[in-house]
Amino acid sequence: MTGSPVLSVVVVVHDMVREAPRTLHSLSAAYQEGIAGADYEVIVIENGSARALPENSVRACGPNFRYHYVQEASPSPAPAMNLGISMARGRHVGLLIDGARIATPGLLSMALLGLRMSERAIVSTLGWHLGPTTQVRSVREGYDTAAEDALLESIHWPANGYDLFTIAAFAGSSEEGFFRPIAESNALFMPRELVDELRGLDERFTLPGGGAVNLDLYERCCALPDSTLVVLLGEGTFHQIHGGVATNAPKESGYVGRALVQYQELRGRRYEKPRRSAIYLGTIPDQAVPFLAASLDRGKATAE
Repeated sequence: MTGSPVLSVVVVVHDMVREAPRTLHSLSAAYQEGIAGADYEVIVIENGSARALPENSVRACGPNFRYHYVQEASPSPAPAMNLGISMARGRHVGLLIDGARIATPGLLSMALLGLRMSERAIVSTLGWHLGPTTQVRSVREGYDTAAEDALLESIHWPANGYDLFTIAAFAGSSEEGFFRPIAESNALFMPRELVDELRGLDERFTLPGGGAVNLDLYERCCALPDSTLVVLLGEGTFHQIHGGVATNAPKESGYVGRALVQYQELRGRRYEKPRRSAIYLGTIPDQAVPFLAASLDRGKATAE
């Protein structure tokens, strides 16, 4: 790939030979709408996986895909993400800390549109979990990779990426919907200058899976002075079950508690969702209308 792309998308993967190929296909020019492959690059950082993706399978996604295997890997994805950021050539950077999340077809083009709204724009997306409810709960009720594969087959994915909305539920971090504060964004976009201003992800979040590192990143983004928060409507990412220590950790494991304790130790205060006004950008495909309705109901209930 020659020339500098407008956007660099960094994706961290770890032991995701089943999930990551779907994620990467969903970021390819064959799937994304309204954007050419020459306009962006995808940097895949394999974070010390015992079962690594074949490099040629990543490169087969397109000439704009790059692959790097981290041999001496940290249990946290933060150093791997920062490495990917250092490799990025684009004027804007997209951060997908979890390589198990399938994107909607308009994610990248709408992110670029949002980035044009301000020199200090932060483009945020909500997250969903594939399956009938959040995966912490659905796994206890028997949801597994076979059930998920059957769901994806039932909508003939990737024929229409927006059909993902019909087989998913809001992620816990986005459970209040489009119009209320979210805890994190698993597809987060900003100019390279803002990434540098933030100094990337805080590598002191050392828990496997990163603990609260993604929550911390989003909170720090929202606190940037003179920034414009843009929340995309009708676009987002859909988490596949993969036994991850963060997203799929049951309450009884104590992982969430340890993550919040580490956050408090590093920041000197308890974690709270960032609350600030946002600009909403995008369209609502028919498949996402139930989530829009739920968002309005939840927003109304909170206001009352």
